[in-house]
Amino acid sequence: MASSKPRIGITMGDPCGVGPEVILRALARKPLRRSARFVVLGSSAILNDVARRLDLDASFLRTVRTFAIDSGGRVNVLSIAPLPRRLALKGGPTPEGGRASIEFVEIGIKLAMDSQIDALVTAPINKRAVSMAGLPWPDHTELLQSRTGSKQAVMLMKGGGLRVAMVTTHHALRDVPALITKERVLGVIRILNAALRDFLGFLQPRIAVCGLNPHAGEGGRFGKEEADAIVPAINAAELEGIRCFGPIPADVVFRHAHGKAARYDAVVAMYHDQGCIPVKLLAFESGVNVTLGLPIIRTSPDHGTAYDIVREGRADPRSMIAAIQMAIAMARRRKTKDE
Repeated sequence: MASSKPRIGITMGDPCGVGPEVILRALARKPLRRSARFVVLGSSAILNDVARRLDLDASFLRTVRTFAIDSGGRVNVLSIAPLPRRLALKGGPTPEGGRASIEFVEIGIKLAMDSQIDALVTAPINKRAVSMAGLPWPDHTELLQSRTGSKQAVMLMKGGGLRVAMVTTHHALRDVPALITKERVLGVIRILNAALRDFLGFLQPRIAVCGLNPHAGEGGRFGKEEADAIVPAINAAELEGIRCFGPIPADVVFRHAHGKAARYDAVVAMYHDQGCIPVKLLAFESGVNVTLGLPIIRTSPDHGTAYDIVREGRADPRSMIAAIQMAIAMARRRKTKDE
């Protein structure tokens, strides 16, 4: 029955980027639309202008002024900000786009916290545009953690057969070593372990933990973060019954976490590029970014606003489709678990 289908909110992202295009291309697929009920949080004017200029189907969209989710196979668009059409396919950062993209997410978080939607899928925002708008958020993860009051939010990248959680995300490399603490690493291990069980179907997850330094420090020769923080976190997690292994050098761990004979079900990486590079190498067009540690479900494509191709009409929707499908699957698992 339609009423039992998950309710999925999708934020439009930066109106000047590829978010509107990949949303239109993804939701144009009838099987996907039939699998859930949707509301897009954004601008009808932008979506319809993008559809017209790129010759995309937008017949399934319906503009609403107050929150509602259609149960008849159409997709409601809750027009939030009166944005000028000139922003559509602009292909560059603007203060208006940055401000609107954050507003879409803020409303999506509130709807999810109020249980009006079962999961939130966010199209890409742009850090420079957000900064131009005078807003402090470097990315979705930090905004989600703040607005949900979560103690620790964890970025999980999933794609190409890999599942990789990050201890640190959007920080300069020079700042990372000081952020690698026992408490932070242990928190990520705990949150990842729970997500693997609750949402991804692993009864006894096997978690590999990366080292920070080359050769995982090689006994302190190349750094002390492993001995001071990572090993104590692993030992504490093992005492809690979590199956985790390491620290393992980052240049070999992903080989052992990939493929049918994988030794590990997921990897904890110490910093952004350490974890993102292998996932994006294997699944650049279809990877998914999931925020763990929140009271709500949130997924996102693993690509950015792609300003350079917005007018070409060739943005690949596979990552958005995968993000929507994962949000639906997670919402269904949560509902089953709660029942």
